[in-house]
Amino acid sequence: MIKYFLISICTILYTTGFIYAQQDSLSTSVDSTKSSTIWKNLKYDASNVVGGFLHTFSQPTRWQKDDYYKLAGTIAGVSLLYLVDEEADDFFQGHKEDIPIVVRDFGWYFGSPQNNYGITGGVYLFGLFTNNEKMRQAGVLMITSASAAGLIQQTTKTLIGRARPNAGLGKSYFKPFGGEAAYRSFPSGHTVLSVTTMYALSKQFSNPWIKTGFYIVGIISPVSRLWDGAHWLTDVALSTVLSIAIVEGIDSYLKQQNKYSYDKEFSQVYENQKDKINWSLKIGAYRLGLVGSF
Repeated sequence: MIKYFLISICTILYTTGFIYAQQDSLSTSVDSTKSSTIWKNLKYDASNVVGGFLHTFSQPTRWQKDDYYKLAGTIAGVSLLYLVDEEADDFFQGHKEDIPIVVRDFGWYFGSPQNNYGITGGVYLFGLFTNNEKMRQAGVLMITSASAAGLIQQTTKTLIGRARPNAGLGKSYFKPFGGEAAYRSFPSGHTVLSVTTMYALSKQFSNPWIKTGFYIVGIISPVSRLWDGAHWLTDVALSTVLSIAIVEGIDSYLKQQNKYSYDKEFSQVYENQKDKINWSLKIGAYRLGLVGSF
């Protein structure tokens, strides 16, 4: 994950440098001013990526009582799902052939690092070169969230070494530092990338129905991994919770620090819209989803 994060940053820097090199002699003044703005914004956004990244890993030092309650609730919920991991795996794999191949393929490709970072990088570059602060903020949130969550999930995969369902070793087989793909089930990388990307994008809109559309797209990759027997239900569930928590933390950091002026306008709109539909994550034996309460 960090590899693709660095590739994204290097691509942005290279593209910016290329723009400098291609300045036309007849419009040097205008191009110079535009390039100066791009470079200034790039450095500012890069500092926010680093700040948000560090904020994520220092967040537990700022936890309040409610945060520990949420942690306890997450542990309890995942523990309950663990009891039915194998039954859930049978259920999802048993319905694999009922799902259109295009849906399963989309889930795999969308959650792959190279494709996902292409999307996040594209969003940011669009905002950078059009001087659109809202899109720059969205790109910073997406890149930072995916990178922070990606580092956590890659490290955890190695440390825990949980066997995948299709390895045929059962839900309780662990091989720490196993290294092989068969022992990298927990957590789900596809889930982390797809959920962070879509959840981060959804936060740029106040309309609850648009948000719902992003949520639905974001959940395709996690479920596709269940259909393919690549992950257990608990892998996907905890990865989803982790991704949402990281996006919320980084988004809060950017807003509380007033990193982007657009945040002030968005906060006012959000306050007027947030009471229309309240969203909550629902986890059950054979289901995982978001429920809106009117």
